[in-house]
This record gives sequence, C-alpha cells and structure tokens, in this order.
Amino acid sequence: MRAGLTRLLPTCGIQPWRKGLIPVLARGVLAVAASVACVAAVAAGPSGASLLSADEQLERVIADVRRGALASATSEIDRLIAHYPNFRLAHLVRGDLLLARVQPIAGFGNASYAPNERLEELRAEARARMHAGRALPPPNQVPRYLLKLDARERSAIVIDAGRSRVYVYQMEGSTPRLVRDFYSSIGKFGIGKERESDKKTPIGVYRVTSWLPGRKLPDLYGSGAFPLDYPNPRDRLLGRTGSGIWIHGVPSDTYARAPQASDGCVALANPDLETLAPYVRPGATPVVITPRVEWVTPEALQTDREGFLVALETWRRDWESNDVERYLTHYAKTFRTGDKDLAGWKAHKRRVSAQKSWIKVSLSQLSVFRDPGAKDLVSVGFDQNYRSSNFSQRTRKRQYWVREGAAWKIVYEAPVRAPVLVLPESYPARARAGPETAKRS
Repeated sequence: MRAGLTRLLPTCGIQPWRKGLIPVLARGVLAVAASVACVAAVAAGPSGASLLSADEQLERVIADVRRGALASATSEIDRLIAHYPNFRLAHLVRGDLLLARVQPIAGFGNASYAPNERLEELRAEARARMHAGRALPPPNQVPRYLLKLDARERSAIVIDAGRSRVYVYQMEGSTPRLVRDFYSSIGKFGIGKERESDKKTPIGVYRVTSWLPGRKLPDLYGSGAFPLDYPNPRDRLLGRTGSGIWIHGVPSDTYARAPQASDGCVALANPDLETLAPYVRPGATPVVITPRVEWVTPEALQTDREGFLVALETWRRDWESNDVERYLTHYAKTFRTGDKDLAGWKAHKRRVSAQKSWIKVSLSQLSVFRDPGAKDLVSVGFDQNYRSSNFSQRTRKRQYWVREGAAWKIVYEAPVRAPVLVLPESYPARARAGPETAKRS
C-alpha cells in the first residue's frame, strides 16, 4: 500500500516518505500541498518576486513532511507559530504533526473538538496557500490588464479572486514587474457583485480612494483599510447596487481568514496589509479584480497597448479638428453619459461645435486598463486640457471603450467625481458614528 501511494505522489527529486507517514497524511491537504511543493519551491521564478514568510515557512513544513523529516517539520511549524501566534492554520498543521507520531490520521484537520465548518474553512485556506506557487505568473508573462499606468499611480494591484492572491506590480519602462504577492480572502458567496448585501466581491477596475488607519476602525478591520470606488461608473450603468468595498486587515485575534469569508471586501493578514501599504497611493492606485488572471507576454501587451492608443489618439485628433460628424463616429450605439444617450450626446455636441471656430485638446496622466468585467472592454483615465475659441477647461475624465468589430468605440465618458466614503455592510452598527479618514504618513 505504501509503495502504491508513493508512486502516486511526485518526488521532486526527494526520497519518498518514510516511517509510516504516507498512510498517516497522504489523504489530507498536507498531501495535496506536498504534490505542489516542487512548484512552490520555485515560486520566486523569473518574475523575481517571492512569497511572504508565512507561506515560505509553511512550504518548508510541507517539504520536511515530504521527505519524512517529521521532527524538522514540527520545529519549523513551531517557529511559524512563534512568529504568527494567531495563525490558526499553522496550529492545526502542528496538531496533525503531533498526532501523526502516535496514531494514523484519516485526513487533514483532526481536531475533534473543532466545528466542522471551521475545519473546512482552514482546509480551504491550506489549499489556496499551497497552490500559491501555481498562481504565480508563468515565465515571461504579465497580466493582460495593465496597458498603461500614469506617473501618479506608480503601482497597480491585481487581485486573482479565484486563487485567493493579491499581486502588486510596478512598471519597468512599459512592462509590469511583480514586486509582492499575498494570500487574501473575498466575499462569502464569491465574485460578481450585482446588488447590495449579496456578499460578493465585484469584478472590474477600481481605485483606492483613501486610507483608514486601524486605530480609527473597529477591530474587525485589523491594521486598517483602503476603500475602493465601487460602484464605479460602469457598475452604475449596469444597475449594480451596494457600496463599501474595502481592502482591509483582519481582527487582532486571528492571522488570516478563509478564502471566502467577507461580506464582499478583500481581506489580508495584518502583516501583509502593512507590507502592501507603502505601494498604495490613495486617490491614484488602481485595483483590478478578476475571476482568474489572464497572462500574456510583454510583447503581446505592447501590441495591445499600441493598438488601443492609436484609437484614442484618433478620437482626440478628430475632436480637435472640429469636424463634429467625424468625431461622433467614435461613440458606440450604447453610449451613455449622465442623462444622455447617444442621440442626446450627438445633439449636444453638434450645438456646441457650431459655436466654435477652433478647438485644442491635450491629454496627460493617461492610464489604460483592460477591464476583466467584459470582453474587449477598456477603462481609460486622463487629465484633459480643453481650449477653444470661447471656452477652456481642465478636468480629470473617465472613459470606457469597447471593441465593435475591428473598431474601438466609447460607451461611457464623464468627468471623474470625487469619491464618497461608504462603510461596508460588516461595519458594526454601534461604531457607525463614522471613522475619520486620514492620510498615511
């Protein structure tokens, strides 16, 4: 039986388990984790990024179990618990390691006193953490969403909701570079938020609006929170309701939450949130939330970027030409802005254009993201400097473009509105006097 189980498990160049450990742990999540240990061991990969210490230490525990070094695994898990005493998953692994010394174990998480629902949550967390190596980008691959960041954004956050991972990217020239990644928790009922109280995490492109320090929040949110601008303009166009979606920490009595445990927010371990914080610039940092990250080569990303920027520049140039009919060809049949549909927009623009003898338009601080919420949807933001024979204005503008056949068309356009802080559904009623917003120092 042992020989048969040994053949079923990858060796990664390591000797099979010894001293009866295969039947003890092979049926549990530890065995699943061992089967991906060789992937996790090279998690740093070509991207040059590495997992945080909690995941690294857990991987070392699995590697020790995989080679039959039970004493070493126990010592490693003890060090992990000493570093993160509220890491419940680590305590559960330690319990299994100790129990495995004296009796066979049927699976992962053999704490008979613990509620089965809680054990299932910890098993799900273990699976998500141990597959983190597989969730890292393939060699020479980047997320397809980060077409262009403006100078103020500096970093971008990409959340792979399906794999419970948060990735932080910075630009090296025109290519995104992975600098950090973290385990995370999302809504209890998964992704695809549509209505208030559905306990789902939204899919789309958002911005961090502010920083709320933990000392001004209930303990539920841990070290602090970065509110997002959900619902964004596209969400409102689609009739989506709800609000108060944050990236936040966890209560002080725990290290992490199950993969699906929030009311729609994205929750990180407090040490991870604190590590993330220096990369975030409230009011600027973009956050892309996707069911599963799509990876492309940097060359494919560059081709995609250049193709879209040609369409954007043609729109700008046609507007500046004051040829209103040519300018209006860039707007989709489904276009909306404020209370106007395409017909209302055309009538408005024709009236305005008739009063102009010349127009000058320049765009700066341009950011462009593919939106994972729909096929061939692009979210664009820019500072617009508009001057004409009778009117001038500077404004920050947001657009959504969609591909119609071979052409890119605008489906939404409007000035960016100032964000309003909204509390999450999980915010305790007794504390709703309102947290104070504050800039991070």
